[in-house]
Amino acid sequence: MSKGALVIVGANAAGMGAASKLRRLDSKREIIVFEKGRHASYAACGLPYVIEGKIDEAEQLIVRSPEVFREKQRIGLHLGHEVTAIDARGKRVRVNEPGNGTGFWQSYTDLLIATGASPYIPDMEGSRAPGVFALASLQSGKDIEEYIDRHSPGTAVVAGGGYIGLEMAEALIGRNIGVSLIDMAPQLMTTMDEEMAGIIADYMTGEGVKLYFGEKLKGIAANDHGRVRGIATPKRSIGAELLILGLGMRPNSKLAKEAGIELGAGGAIRVNNLLQTSVPHIWAAGDCTETVHLLSGEKVYMPLGTTAAKHGMVAGININGGSEAFAGVLGTAITKFRSLEVARTGFSERQAKERRIECKTSVVDSFTSAAYYPGSGKITVKLVAEKDSGRLLGGQIVGMPGSGKRIDAVVAAIHSGMTARDLVFLDLSYAPPFSQVWDPVQIAARQLI
Repeated sequence: MSKGALVIVGANAAGMGAASKLRRLDSKREIIVFEKGRHASYAACGLPYVIEGKIDEAEQLIVRSPEVFREKQRIGLHLGHEVTAIDARGKRVRVNEPGNGTGFWQSYTDLLIATGASPYIPDMEGSRAPGVFALASLQSGKDIEEYIDRHSPGTAVVAGGGYIGLEMAEALIGRNIGVSLIDMAPQLMTTMDEEMAGIIADYMTGEGVKLYFGEKLKGIAANDHGRVRGIATPKRSIGAELLILGLGMRPNSKLAKEAGIELGAGGAIRVNNLLQTSVPHIWAAGDCTETVHLLSGEKVYMPLGTTAAKHGMVAGININGGSEAFAGVLGTAITKFRSLEVARTGFSERQAKERRIECKTSVVDSFTSAAYYPGSGKITVKLVAEKDSGRLLGGQIVGMPGSGKRIDAVVAAIHSGMTARDLVFLDLSYAPPFSQVWDPVQIAARQLI
């Protein structure tokens, strides 16, 4: 007996992940996906490296082509189709399609909202001028690359010192463009503690990036041709022929809100651990939803590609009748600027104190491999643990190649409820090309105890 049609709104990690998982579980159920953009199932995190030229073409980021979804998996993928309304009582969605001014209604048995997130664009004059970009979609990455190729800007401003800001600063430096980075916060990477962010800032300054902290984007100026020529903060004006906005992401939850679906943290769609919304037969997954922090149990909004991919798998299982629970997140993230790798997980010291958790910390400077081995580089590790129990709460790592992925040992330790003492005695691997006898993460744990 057919379970009826599943309609999915959004065709990237969460949406297509759910579609593919459901198809593996049910070879016959009708699956219909509507995507308002031109592309589906692509690795958006690779866009800065396309812009820099490390990856030849943006199309290389496409994980699976529309033809594979349509022909091999028998998933009805419709690009350029925007869902504009959800009729929850009638169990149908309103769809606008190219060339059809009136649109049509599509019925569903189950509906998955996977509408993702959009970059925050300030409401100010010039924010839509040629040369002003916010990196979000595959098309936006292509647009930035094409603009640089056509106009050869010599200077750029990156507004925002988070992950996108760092990665785009690296991409532009790699294109021989002078970069200034502004942020209204007093430091880079506000999910990291001050001393760790300071290492990143010193390195970026040494690589030629001009950093301005505590300065909010106040204005955008255009030249006689209408293209961006500079920006203003409350303290200064900075000339720029290119402006990249990395001011954070906002969940695309308007469609859900207008349908009467409850919203939660950060204005994202509220879901339970099965990814069900407040309305029966409507599910939500990916960057448009809230999630749970594993350490505190609080509802948070943390749009990350890894979470979206897991959400897609969980949603596909549960829409098929399963009961797979999504446990939550630690906010684990990793990035780099040129040779400097940056990673973090769990609570920073500041975040722990904001939650009134009594904690202790350690910060150690060490080497990525045996100090005598050729190519060994510096690494700094910071660990945060609960004061009395020693339970690990978070970790931050900044260092040369070979540093960043060490964060995964900290992630596993936090997930399993380990203490700093437990981490000290983990049987981690050792050989001179990869580590010292005591890995830097374990040295930091030793210092904690």
